[in-house]
Amino acid sequence: MNLWKYGLRIVGWKLDISAPRRDKCVICVAPHTSNWDFILGLFAYKSLGREANFLMKDFWFFFPLKYLLRALGGIPVFRGNKKGSLTNQVIELFHNKKYVNLAVTPEGTRSATNRWHTGFLYIACGADVPVQFGVIDYANKLVFIRDEYYPTGDIEKDLEYVKNYYAPYDYCAKYPNKFKI
Repeated sequence: MNLWKYGLRIVGWKLDISAPRRDKCVICVAPHTSNWDFILGLFAYKSLGREANFLMKDFWFFFPLKYLLRALGGIPVFRGNKKGSLTNQVIELFHNKKYVNLAVTPEGTRSATNRWHTGFLYIACGADVPVQFGVIDYANKLVFIRDEYYPTGDIEKDLEYVKNYYAPYDYCAKYPNKFKI
């Protein structure tokens, strides 16, 4: 047993990650209402021997923390970068790397909001990769990724599909009152 799986077991969490293993995908994680979501998601994915990536402000990539963040899958985001939009930079990353499993939270915040970001859909479409749906279910102490979706390119329609997927999982959030569709 690996340490990641052992850590989850000690705190009573279970896994159901039955979506296909992919070298490249976007992992959409919702509801996102707590900093614990990151820790639990990381432990869950690593316990299967998979590497997940995440975007983080470049501010946090200072010595010596940058080595830990990169080892955990962190990708620094440089605000105001002159190389073009962040979305295009991430699509380019997908094209240039052999393995990218990018975890994103479409809410973009742990606070209540019904305005979900769409960059993850543009990225999945531009990189021609599926979006896998992750849920961290605090009510049942279960992390699952069972389903995936290939965006159509009609971002409004795709976002509606994603929101409809997550609508029944409002009870799963650590703080359900902060989860809005």
